[in-house]
Amino acid sequence: MQQIAIKNDKLEFRTKEAYKTLRSNIEFSGKDMKTIAITSSTPNEGKSEVAFELARSFAQAGKKVLLIDADLRKSVMREHFRSGKIRFGLTNFLVGRCSIDDCLCITDEPGFYIIFSGPTTPMPTELLSSMIFRRLLEEARDVYDMIIIDTPPLGSVIDAAVAGKLCDGVVMVVAAGRISYRFVQNVMSQLRKAECHVLGCVMNMVEIGSSKYYGKYYGKYYGKYYGNYYGNYGEEDDEE
Repeated sequence: MQQIAIKNDKLEFRTKEAYKTLRSNIEFSGKDMKTIAITSSTPNEGKSEVAFELARSFAQAGKKVLLIDADLRKSVMREHFRSGKIRFGLTNFLVGRCSIDDCLCITDEPGFYIIFSGPTTPMPTELLSSMIFRRLLEEARDVYDMIIIDTPPLGSVIDAAVAGKLCDGVVMVVAAGRISYRFVQNVMSQLRKAECHVLGCVMNMVEIGSSKYYGKYYGKYYGKYYGNYYGNYGEEDDEE
């Protein structure tokens, strides 16, 4: 196994609480909710950050957690580790170049394990839809309490729907004020057509002081900051 030290970036108290809320919402979604795919509509909405901090939040709550970087096209997950050497990743394993133990990274955070994406590949969709990836998730369920999977933005490629169909649930990250409601609805529709179990959305980069979600109640106390809001985009929203 590979060993790495992750960055100890200190989150603000309010941001930590937002991740705890997201963690609790997922836990309350059902006792069998173990594999969660994280995606977004477009790049730069913060989905990888949400996936990483959510996985770390579960680990800090005493869970044994595996974070899988399945963004095989343009991964940014390496930004989160401080030191260590990564020789093998998910693509190495999926093409048969290494074992699962070879690509698994032990972190210095107790209970927190990571599989990074590995080298870029010309066939990411085929690898994520392969029986090898399916088996990886099935076997991981027997070892880990939670498996969080970072997937590419669904507005650009279909990879997230392919991976999400194999998971217990999918969470969509939406950057506040950057993406149109209609575009998000179209992407959510793609997930449902792929028979993914959509849990809801994380509204990311919300400026709380002026936000209609929280500003009225918490603005005077918290001031302005960027955090996360967990909401459900259900069938009723489609009808509005």
